[in-house]
Amino acid sequence: MKQEEFLKKIEVELKISKNSEHTLNNYLVYNNNFLSFIKKNPDEATEDDVKLYLSENMTDKAASSIIVFLAAIKYAYSNILKKDITLGIKRPKKEKRTPTVLTKEEVRRLIESCETKKSRLMISMLYACGMRISELINLTINDLEFEEKIGQIRQGKGKKDRIFNIPDFLILEIEELSKVQRANNRTALFSGPNGKLSARNIQKIVVLAARKAHINKEVHPHTLRHSFATHLLENGVDIRMIQELLGHSNLSTTELYTHVSTSQLRKVVSPIDSLQKDI
Repeated sequence: MKQEEFLKKIEVELKISKNSEHTLNNYLVYNNNFLSFIKKNPDEATEDDVKLYLSENMTDKAASSIIVFLAAIKYAYSNILKKDITLGIKRPKKEKRTPTVLTKEEVRRLIESCETKKSRLMISMLYACGMRISELINLTINDLEFEEKIGQIRQGKGKKDRIFNIPDFLILEIEELSKVQRANNRTALFSGPNGKLSARNIQKIVVLAARKAHINKEVHPHTLRHSFATHLLENGVDIRMIQELLGHSNLSTTELYTHVSTSQLRKVVSPIDSLQKDI
């Protein structure tokens, strides 16, 4: 079987099993890069080839990238050739990194630094609703219920549906935009010049706004989701409620934000303070 045929079969399998576009692209890229590197037909690839690729191309990559690469190879070979050439390869432990979080003042500056009304609205929704970038892109006019002031995120990460609250200060802008989109026969709330808005476009908007706002942190669209969760925690919102708002399957994922919130730590009074009072 040739490389092109193998990749096409992987694409078909991924689409049949309803994998996300992100997963589909990642798995195809990793398998293509792997086969181009070893210069063999897919059915000739071995475990040693996988190890060689890792040692030559991924020693400086994060553990999460290596884990995804091995998952991509395993998926392809298990489904297409009915064998697992990654079976004997030990997976690295995924690093637990504390996410970058903006202060409330930095979020305000970021929003104010946007060049257009549409950009401000997109960044505001990423933060105010705790959305992933893919969820914002796929949000449709029919997902919004203005009377109830809620919206529906359908088939988010992990194929989970969830609701989000539409903030009062955004509702008029969102309703106005939805009317414009409907008048132009568009179903998406946000669209680009050529139709569907791309993740890359939103990333550029956020990075540019962060630069203009003089925020000296590495800021991405997902940073706004992290900030949303952390600020809710700082405001005293129950962590299980935050779990539902974020659409996390496991509470352990949401608990990451308990390590991020510094305002809660600042409220802890050292026992020496009470000791001094007693002296």
